Amino acid sequence: MLFNTLKFLLIFPLIFGIHWAIPAKYNQWRKVFLILVSYLLYMNWKPAYALVLLGVTLVTYWGGYFLSLEFRDESLKSVEEVSSVKFQVSRRRRRLVLCFALLGLLPLLVFKYYNFLNDSLSAGLAAIGLKFSMPGLNWAVPVGISFFTFQAVGYMLDVYHGRIKAEKNFLDYVLFVSFFPQIAGGPISKADELLPQIKKERTFDYNQAVSGLKYLLWGMFLKVVLADRAGIYVDTVFGTYDKFSGLGCIIASVLYSIQIYADFAGYSLMAVGIGKTLGFDLINNFKRPYFAATVTEFWKRWHISLTRWLTQQVYIPLGGSRCSKARNYWNILVTFLVSGIWHGANWTFIIWGILHGICQIIEKAFGWNKKQYKGFGRFARIILTFTIVTLAWTIFRSPSITDTIGYFSRFASLSGKLLAEGSVLVYTVLATIPVLAYELVREYFPALYSKLNSKQWVRWMAYLAVFTMIMLLGVFDGSSFIYLSF
Repeated sequence: MLFNTLKFLLIFPLIFGIHWAIPAKYNQWRKVFLILVSYLLYMNWKPAYALVLLGVTLVTYWGGYFLSLEFRDESLKSVEEVSSVKFQVSRRRRRLVLCFALLGLLPLLVFKYYNFLNDSLSAGLAAIGLKFSMPGLNWAVPVGISFFTFQAVGYMLDVYHGRIKAEKNFLDYVLFVSFFPQIAGGPISKADELLPQIKKERTFDYNQAVSGLKYLLWGMFLKVVLADRAGIYVDTVFGTYDKFSGLGCIIASVLYSIQIYADFAGYSLMAVGIGKTLGFDLINNFKRPYFAATVTEFWKRWHISLTRWLTQQVYIPLGGSRCSKARNYWNILVTFLVSGIWHGANWTFIIWGILHGICQIIEKAFGWNKKQYKGFGRFARIILTFTIVTLAWTIFRSPSITDTIGYFSRFASLSGKLLAEGSVLVYTVLATIPVLAYELVREYFPALYSKLNSKQWVRWMAYLAVFTMIMLLGVFDGSSFIYLSF
């Protein structure tokens, strides 16, 4: 169920009330209640896909359990015998983790990539004069399958690498994978962060709940006022880009950068806010990414939980930076290729991921990723990075490579319409101003932010202004979050 719908806003107070009405000493029943709510909300999209969620949960739970079993045999005496057995156990564990990881990833691979691989294979064979294709799948992709699959498989890999111990309480693990604030669009939580909170007997914290409501309000603003307004303009131009001038297409590309940030950050903030009202602290996925001076820095600020997952589960196992330069560059490229593939089964996503990887390799080769930029130099680097990221987002947004080429070819065109949906553009600019002002103050004037935030009248003026803009400019059509499709 979407957070930006009236149905959720009406049902959440009931969830909140029942959750805290259960005494802390009956924490087990709180878990059962949250699991029930999580599954019911997830089944609101398509009931049958709850079986996919449960299947991934079962596979990774038992995978973690079997991987945690240690070999002990008191009959072994010599060092050679012990070493030989340890080697065999290590080899078996590698096979075991590979088997369970493939089983855990199987639904993701089938639902998201089967048709893509089938179509690509058919097209490749057709190019050499052969006709062959397998039956296509017409199933919709389960909501959030990439998020909960990566979270569950990440837990199992952490057990395999010895970072955490396997979870023995099945209820705790079920809630860890299915916790409703984050299941559809992240953040991707680590087991050592979320599981201890699930086990803890939580008591209601007024300040934490108020903080959660602030996150929820600001996230709602980003989604319904900024992202959805920008989305109306973006969809119009990208859908008929051949009718717009180069400047019109460039404006739409910039607005898409704003839209996808406001949409995804809005969802993440609402997830964090809902979690806080229930006594949980989830990782904040964003840290003002468009103030990054390099693409490398951008990925330390954008979708932080995915960056962390890819670093721990892909980049470091490949060798990370503790290898030759050539191998390190290869590791970076592979990691961002995986990032592109994670986002979807389309060559545009793959190229988008490779482009980000190449940019980071270039920055590392010239030492730009470690250079401290200040003053005008930093401002120029921020503009350059934003331009690169926006061009990459344009590829990301395009339905196909052909559309990407066609869209970029319009950049040099002087013919066609300049603007689409003029009133929408005005509303989008109006909504961007408070977001930009807020993030500028947070980024460069933290002392001023703390001073203003300490004044109650300033806070309440801000709450009232944000709420008023939501009511006046918000788009309440229940539009889906962009990242729910991933």
